[in-house]
Amino acid sequence: MTEQEKVKYLIIGNSAGGIGAVEAIREADKAGAITVISDEPYPAYSRPLISDYLADGYPLERMLFRPADFYQRNDIQAVLGQKVTELNVEKHAIRLEGNRTIIWDKLLLATGSLPIIPAIDGLGLKGVFTFSTLDDAKRIDQFLKHYDGEVRAVVIGGGLIGVSAATALVKRGVGVTVVEMKDRILNTVLDEEGSTLVAASLKQSGVDIITGNIVTGVGNYTPGETTGVTMDDGRQLPCETVIVAIGVRPRVELIPETRINMNRGIIVDRHMATSCPDVYACGDVAEAHDFVYDENRLTLIWPNAYVGGRVAGFNMAGRPTIYQGGTSMNAIKYMGESIVSAGIVSPPDDGYEVISHKDNHVYRKVVLREGLIVGLVFSGDIERSGIVYNLMKDRVNVDSFKEVLIADDFGLASLPEKIWRARLATLPLESTLPLTSAERPEKALVGE
Repeated sequence: MTEQEKVKYLIIGNSAGGIGAVEAIREADKAGAITVISDEPYPAYSRPLISDYLADGYPLERMLFRPADFYQRNDIQAVLGQKVTELNVEKHAIRLEGNRTIIWDKLLLATGSLPIIPAIDGLGLKGVFTFSTLDDAKRIDQFLKHYDGEVRAVVIGGGLIGVSAATALVKRGVGVTVVEMKDRILNTVLDEEGSTLVAASLKQSGVDIITGNIVTGVGNYTPGETTGVTMDDGRQLPCETVIVAIGVRPRVELIPETRINMNRGIIVDRHMATSCPDVYACGDVAEAHDFVYDENRLTLIWPNAYVGGRVAGFNMAGRPTIYQGGTSMNAIKYMGESIVSAGIVSPPDDGYEVISHKDNHVYRKVVLREGLIVGLVFSGDIERSGIVYNLMKDRVNVDSFKEVLIADDFGLASLPEKIWRARLATLPLESTLPLTSAERPEKALVGE
């Protein structure tokens, strides 16, 4: 017999976007029934902190995105550790494992992303892992604790996830080699100079970096276990564990059987609404407005998920709210190297202007198009990068004072009086940018 229940607000996803939506709904509707579903068994936690868990044994209590009593205080039914197996938008219904059915009035899809798994022989062997959830970090941790002898790791992929995994493994005493198919690591989030700075920091900590090559197979000279990888140039790298970190893709397995319009991700409008009435989407799964490109794009980062979730939540609860847009942005710290990047960091030659400053360990770069900031990279001294980001987000024409943006003494007072007075009215007095958006990601780079 099918168990069936009804709820006013149903949210599939229990990470930044889902929590943002819950908080917005409760601001507009104190009583409407909310159910949050996640196939992970944990309360909402900060995914960026899984590298800290692996490196230092960070306890779950310190990783929580909101206090442990968050669901109780907000009168939320949290259905954790259960997977949605079917979505029927016509009947406003979903089905869970175990045949439980929930009927909803308003639905938010905040399903996040999944690791991309390449077609490489041997990925099913013992010692091969992905690195995107707390359970991934726990499995790697247990492997390291129980492995008898020295451990060497090959990380496939030199993006944010791969570099985070490599950093955590090095802190655990693991010998790490990162293999990146492009000519430099972090090539999608940093320019060449920024990538070089991070690569130098990683190498100094003991990480080997191989670029311009791919892993074609994982070997198992010991039956069932990982003993090394084979490269496309024939080289063999001995190792006991492999971390697959070539990227993520929107988690859209529920969508093809529905009428929801989708490209790479779910297409949403400026209210975070999908093409189906009463269905919204946010976070990694949604293609939402990017204010730099002025078009819908995937921006698979934590702060955009939270802000998009809040916009969706307000609209679900009947409070019309417009999503102002997000863009690619990252605030990271690897082996003491602090870097902030946002927007277009490696522009094509035509139609763009680049101003930059480099001095010892300090690097600042601002990318302009027709007087507007469209990208930035700050390394070493990142304290005022939040001001530059907000000028970019608010589409302020900086042509008359662009050079001050990269000056050593740059601050609010460096801006024309009309602009800095407006900044003071909208920005917090402390204009620093946090190195991690894990604890309160909605504050990272958005000046809230």
